[in-house]
Amino acid sequence: MKVVVAFDSFKGCISAEEACCAAAEAIRNEWHDAEVVAIPLSDGGEGLVDCVSKMMNVTKVSFKAHGPLMEIIDATYALSSDGKKAYMEMAATSGLTLVPHDKRNPLLTTTYGVGEMIADAIKRGCTEIVMGIGGSATCDGGKGMIQALIDANLLSPTLSNPASFSNPTSPTFNSLSVNITVACDVSNPLYGENGAAYIFGPQKGASTEDVKVLDDRLRTFARETENAGIATPQLANYPGAGAAGGLGYGLMAYLGAELKSGIDIILDITHFDERINDADLVITGEGKSDAQTLMGKVPHGVLKRCKAKSIPVWLLSGAIDDSNGELQKNFDFISSINEGDDRPLNILMQRDVAKENMKNRLVSLKKISIT
Repeated sequence: MKVVVAFDSFKGCISAEEACCAAAEAIRNEWHDAEVVAIPLSDGGEGLVDCVSKMMNVTKVSFKAHGPLMEIIDATYALSSDGKKAYMEMAATSGLTLVPHDKRNPLLTTTYGVGEMIADAIKRGCTEIVMGIGGSATCDGGKGMIQALIDANLLSPTLSNPASFSNPTSPTFNSLSVNITVACDVSNPLYGENGAAYIFGPQKGASTEDVKVLDDRLRTFARETENAGIATPQLANYPGAGAAGGLGYGLMAYLGAELKSGIDIILDITHFDERINDADLVITGEGKSDAQTLMGKVPHGVLKRCKAKSIPVWLLSGAIDDSNGELQKNFDFISSINEGDDRPLNILMQRDVAKENMKNRLVSLKKISIT
């Protein structure tokens, strides 16, 4: 029997690799006839660089950049062995985890460091970038990123008023070209009730009034960009334009980036389709599975690839909220790894507890038929 374990991270608890290792250990110890293949995954947000680093021959690159509040930080991305392709996460320079809870304010945070990271890769000779844009602390539409590229003399001409982007002139790369593919797992537009500010602003520290200000800023930025002939009005409504506080829009409009499903990018990088050939069972999971799981998260991406090959898929997550019954309907089996453990959440979220509960749950499930 061949079993593939392909987990996302359990955010704030265990990494994707730790989840896969715990599951693989339990299966090898208890399912004695099983061949186990472990594939740690990411949906293209936080964890993309680690995922790529474990699957490919890349070099970690560290450099100094400006963080979300323009403080100097150490940031890292990965570079292919030939130096031509970079893998990076916007969260490395502009992530929410870089901002203390009492300082989270998307009216002030910036994507300037993202531009510095792109500039660093280009100056090293990189011609292709894959960027995950999950976990952002920002809502600036990518204006900070664009300003950093202007300051690095990679975009020209300079914008007349970068703070407000009044009368911007279409920037272009100076004698350098780079193709950017964005790993994105949301479909929100740039602005409006389903846009970057209203949907994601509050979790980044925005008050109700802040959200209105942020949304107005994004609308103004879009209008100025359109008036300058840089983008059409339709781009602001493109699925994913509102990702990472509108960074999706800035990347598409100003850098010609292409947005793709984050999990599909990672599955292709890891050669997932080939590695599940002849599998009898695939087990996937994440920190919490709910209605959003089937909207492009790691388990959904795994499910689609497996169903195309008629391979059963189990969903084992830290928590399960299946009030609408869709998870049960789509997966062959669903369960929380904490089934039967009534200890408080802060205990269940501890790394050692989560790994042990993963192992125990799989041991208890070994008798379930997968045929």
